[in-house]
Amino acid sequence: MKKATRKHPASAARPVEAPPAPPAATQAHGASIAERLEAGKALRNILPRASQAAWKRPANRKDPIALLQESDAERLPELVPIRYGRMLQSPFAFYRGAAAVMAADLATLPASGHRVQACGDCHLMNFGGFATPERNILFDINDFDETLPAPWEWDVKRLVASFVLAARSNGLSDRIGEEAAVACARSYRKRLREYAEMDPLEVWYARLTAQDVMALVPPAIQDRIETRLAKASAGSGSELDFPKLAGVVGGRTAIRDTPPLIFHPEAARNKEFEQILDTVFAAYRETLSEERRVLLDRYRVVDAAIKVVGVGSVGRRCWIVLMMSATNDPLFLQFKEAVASVLEPFAGASRHAHHGERVVVGQRLTQPASDVFLGWVTGTNGRQFYVRQLRDAKIKPMVETFDEEMMVLYAKLCGWTLARAHAKSADVTGIAGYLGSGAQFDDAMGQFALAYADQAERDHAALKAAVRKGTVQAHTEA
Repeated sequence: MKKATRKHPASAARPVEAPPAPPAATQAHGASIAERLEAGKALRNILPRASQAAWKRPANRKDPIALLQESDAERLPELVPIRYGRMLQSPFAFYRGAAAVMAADLATLPASGHRVQACGDCHLMNFGGFATPERNILFDINDFDETLPAPWEWDVKRLVASFVLAARSNGLSDRIGEEAAVACARSYRKRLREYAEMDPLEVWYARLTAQDVMALVPPAIQDRIETRLAKASAGSGSELDFPKLAGVVGGRTAIRDTPPLIFHPEAARNKEFEQILDTVFAAYRETLSEERRVLLDRYRVVDAAIKVVGVGSVGRRCWIVLMMSATNDPLFLQFKEAVASVLEPFAGASRHAHHGERVVVGQRLTQPASDVFLGWVTGTNGRQFYVRQLRDAKIKPMVETFDEEMMVLYAKLCGWTLARAHAKSADVTGIAGYLGSGAQFDDAMGQFALAYADQAERDHAALKAAVRKGTVQAHTEA
């Protein structure tokens, strides 16, 4: 489909210098809410909200393909072509795998000086439904591989741009993509103001429930969503995964190989592997609270294999471990390799020396409820991992089916969710004062989203050119 030429006047504006740290009044516990809001408002004199629309490719911008390739040496070499094959599928797919590229770009833009526990890879596919330990379904962020304290703007800008790219991928117009981006920013701004004026405990316990989602969706699709919710909460994720991933192999219960996406590496066939698993599990177990260790001890390890997941994570070591109880109930745990966040070169190193712990702490700090098996461990080869259930009643958004109404509605949900996550991790009163009650920031995010989506399309074209030249190897899956 041929797209109309897009003009984004704001994208040509010269970014202003980043302001200094926020005034002390925005963070002092002794200051009233009104004083902190006013101090946040004063930041507009340094960084006008409309200036947040600006995106202009820096003259010294590093080649995006070179940035992506910097991490290839740390990945399993045989899986790297799958990573690029997935990123080739569309500009939106490229964007999902290029968090490092956007982190470098965001670091060149002005920011208000306020920091939160950022998701770090905040695009619309990293939101969805999941079951709490109490088996309630919540809507929230569900990927924290890149989490780190960082400017709040970075999450918002990555999120709004993802809506323009998703809209284009669905054949929707840029008018709709911009409308969704603006709706997302507006929802973030309004909800953040509400959280800023709440009691801290009220914010800590806040959550978006299935009922909140149902109250927003059109009546015509409520039955369909209720069916998905009922199916997701009917059993554990492991029960649903077991028939697809495992079976009787060679006379014993094991994970089935379906290479190149699920396979047992040669190391898993060695006699010493069982001892290695025992050592790793003992160390992981120590990161759980005592009552959760009791629960984990009700299961025994049966098998472990490598599983290719996501887009940006392809090539990282991701083990799935099958465990069984005495009554033959399955439990799948995922041991996912954790490395330095893509934000660290620009936002500063994590205070956690262990990147698995960084992920776990960030997730617990921002989510309303987290996986009961969430923990971390260092492998015998020194690689760091975080651990969680492979899938616990997760409900992925079917973004590829979204029409205009659903795209905008989903944008509102994501903006609301991000506001709650940021408010849980930091005092956001100063941010709320900066954003205010007008639409200036919302409109700026719509313009930024369009401009940066264009940049992602150019970067995607650069990847295609690199594949054609043979400088990047890509494997396209059926």
